[in-house]
Amino acid sequence: MLKRFFILCSGADTSILESCSNGEQNKYAGIGATVFFTAVMASIAASYALYTVFDNYFTAAFFGLIWGLLIFNLDRFIVSTIKKKDNFLDELLQASPRIILAIIIAIVISKPLELKIFEKEIDRVLLEQKNDYTLANKEQIATQFTPVINGIDQEIGALKEEIATKETEVNDLYETYIAEAEGRKGTEIIGKGPVYKEKREKHDAALEELVALKKNNAEKIATLENQKVQLATEYETQVDNSQPIIDNFDGLMARINALNELPWLPSFFIFLLFLAIETSPIFAKLISPKGEYDFKLQDAEGEIRTWVEQKEGQRAVVLQTDFDINDRVYGDLTEEEELYAYKKKVAREMMKKQQDAFYKKQTGIL
Repeated sequence: MLKRFFILCSGADTSILESCSNGEQNKYAGIGATVFFTAVMASIAASYALYTVFDNYFTAAFFGLIWGLLIFNLDRFIVSTIKKKDNFLDELLQASPRIILAIIIAIVISKPLELKIFEKEIDRVLLEQKNDYTLANKEQIATQFTPVINGIDQEIGALKEEIATKETEVNDLYETYIAEAEGRKGTEIIGKGPVYKEKREKHDAALEELVALKKNNAEKIATLENQKVQLATEYETQVDNSQPIIDNFDGLMARINALNELPWLPSFFIFLLFLAIETSPIFAKLISPKGEYDFKLQDAEGEIRTWVEQKEGQRAVVLQTDFDINDRVYGDLTEEEELYAYKKKVAREMMKKQQDAFYKKQTGIL
């Protein structure tokens, strides 16, 4: 049962192979088993690759099964269409397009399995890339807010500088009227005279202005600080909204690119393994000598080819004979007086009718 199934997978003609020896049947059963298990590996690889895309087991398994059947059909077609010839170079030339197709299939099959085998290493590379993208994303978003925040900081600094300047002015006026009272400066008369009062009033007026300035500037600074808080909140919101995009940066293409960041030698050996599996049925047929099945298949095809050529030759002879007979028949008819007289009579009547119709038409015009 299993042997018959694998022979069916090999694409061999079962009606011919059943009449061959067990060794010949086992050879094609082995070829069919290789084709079958290659399709199974292709289905598994495609299912994993599609799972990284759809994140759904059922969808990935369904399309993976379809892909496995497609690879099975291609491999079966490739193996079954290779015919043994008397010259190895002719066989190799015949198999070269199929070998190229087998290489492409091996690449397609091996790549998803490489992604699964090196999954942990790929996750590490992806984590580093995500961290880099996160930092770059924060810097890029910060460039939108930095000029505005710098402008606000400059305004706050200007308001504080204005208060500091006013405080310096008030302190100078305070020192001036105190020095006047102590007789150290100004009139150098100790006591609170008219000059002292004038300077004291000037200081008090400046002090009132300082108090009012502090109040107004404090309100402005508070407003600007609130703006900075709002900008910081907007910045965090944009970072939080864009972070899921970075977190989901682990699709099929991202994983393939991450795999390319790893050392190439292990991946290359895995590719060689699948290439050997995929091309083994082809090379098995190429390097094996002509077997009993090949001779019987060649004999059956030659018999059909000869029969077709015979039918084509017979049809050509029949057609040429028919042409020759027709030529003789029509040649004999040209010499019969009865047929000539009948055709002459019909032609005379036709010309009369045409002349009568022309006469009636001309009479109607006049």
